[in-house]
Amino acid sequence: MLTITGHHHISMITKNAQENHQFYHQILGLRRVKKTVNQDDPSMYHLFYGDLTGSPGTGLTFFELSHAGRTHRGTDAITRIGLLVPSYDSLLYWENRLNEFAIEHSGLTKYGETDAIHFEDPDGLRLVFLNNQDKQIPQEWTKWGDSPVEMAHQILGMGPVELTVSSLAEAEQTLVQLFGYTELTRSTSQAVFQAEEGQLQGQIVVVEQDGPKEKPGRGSVHHLAIRVKNKEELDQWEQKIKDFGFSIIKKADRYYFSSIYMKESHGIIFELATDGPGFTVDTTVEDLGKDLDLPPFLEGRRREIEEKLTPID
Repeated sequence: MLTITGHHHISMITKNAQENHQFYHQILGLRRVKKTVNQDDPSMYHLFYGDLTGSPGTGLTFFELSHAGRTHRGTDAITRIGLLVPSYDSLLYWENRLNEFAIEHSGLTKYGETDAIHFEDPDGLRLVFLNNQDKQIPQEWTKWGDSPVEMAHQILGMGPVELTVSSLAEAEQTLVQLFGYTELTRSTSQAVFQAEEGQLQGQIVVVEQDGPKEKPGRGSVHHLAIRVKNKEELDQWEQKIKDFGFSIIKKADRYYFSSIYMKESHGIIFELATDGPGFTVDTTVEDLGKDLDLPPFLEGRRREIEEKLTPID
């Protein structure tokens, strides 16, 4: 039986790669596990952050678009990303750390029924720390010993991802009937869906909202990638998506994983990505994220690509 086992990664737009690195690495304490380029447009960086090895479910990735304007918020978009921290004490730690770096935040509050702190990154991307209440996490998630954040309070990985849509019923069809998510809670204008595995990790929160569609810019989410086990399952998913009535907009071997991309009825892009081979396929664990890594098909253009990129730390 085909199953989605949770989030794989999520990809956003940033205006400045150096500022982005400073925030996610130095302040949030995530490891930059891969410094590479957008394989479809190698003139721009593609930065990956996560746990020790960028395990599926921990990956926040960013395309640098230096000319990106601001995001005009609206509906039919991915609008918030949950970041799991171990405990309530971890939320207190993060409240103090956000204050230390003068980052505006909500203070201790709630997201649904979960203790939380809402804040934004320098591009305006909406983020929320969530208390994982010391619950079980995927066994492959591994903390990074050299993080500037204390080990006991490090970000574990991705929690619920929020979608704002014009039709909750249409979103439900995609998540439940196509992808096999389970509906956990529902109200008039909001529902929470859960992938096969995990608790807070792997959840998708869908909020129904009228109004204009979001116009993307810096701080907007390009796509959410969800996990499939291997290429064989990916091929089966491709056929299932087509049979469901959606088109595959791209199929790609990203070297670090294989993917297919689709747009659901609101125009939100989902990527289905395999767990492997992972980011250590061309780099040792110790050296992840230090140098510019290119997939083999771009290696011959390294000099040309590097000349167009602004060096970052």
